[in-house]
Amino acid sequence: MPKLKTNRSVKKRMRITKSGKIKRFKANKSHLLTGRTAKRKRHLSKATFVFKGFEKAMNKLLPYGA
Repeated sequence: MPKLKTNRSVKKRMRITKSGKIKRFKANKSHLLTGRTAKRKRHLSKATFVFKGFEKAMNKLLPYGA
């Protein structure tokens, strides 16, 4: 059985926690921020976890828990 390749773009965007959850950062925080409220920008800067339905797909892209 050959080694599986890690998806490098996913590795740069996601981290796997000790408990096995996949931590990610929210989108829409890079530019055009003047039209967004401070509250919205503040909430976008916080990290969150991947939705349960996507965890199986993410684990295929990160086979060794990169």
